[in-house]
Amino acid sequence: MEAAVPEFAGRVRERFGAYRHHVLATLRKDGGPRLTGLEADFRHGELWLGMMVGSRKVFDLRRDPRFSLHANPGPGTDLSAGDVRVSGRAVEVTDPGLVARYAAAVKPPEPFHLFRAELTEAVHTSVEDPYVVLESWVPGRPLRTIRRTSGDAALRVV
Repeated sequence: MEAAVPEFAGRVRERFGAYRHHVLATLRKDGGPRLTGLEADFRHGELWLGMMVGSRKVFDLRRDPRFSLHANPGPGTDLSAGDVRVSGRAVEVTDPGLVARYAAAVKPPEPFHLFRAELTEAVHTSVEDPYVVLESWVPGRPLRTIRRTSGDAALRVV
């Protein structure tokens, strides 16, 4: 995403950087959604997900690596910086050197599990009165922008 759409990637990274805790969605064994809190971290052009040993989200991701991560909206309801979510596949990091480098920089409670996110989608939603603007990026495709109002019968894709 950084290489393909750097300005958009910067806004996504900035939105996640505004708060430390976010909401992670994983898939339970029965296929139902599981929502849990998570600290996400952008480092070296990648999104990293650190988790407590034995947490349900670790088992979920080991079984099915698909996830969505919603940025903390913060206080109030104005969403002046917009609303951001990313989806993808979580790849567990087992290389001791990488885990140690991450731990030295982030200083998480140890022991922990570390996953690297391979993004399959990023969405930024904002308001440009009178429109709600949805920007969506998928690898290998250009950034797509949709502007609409609640009175629109059809979507306008630009």
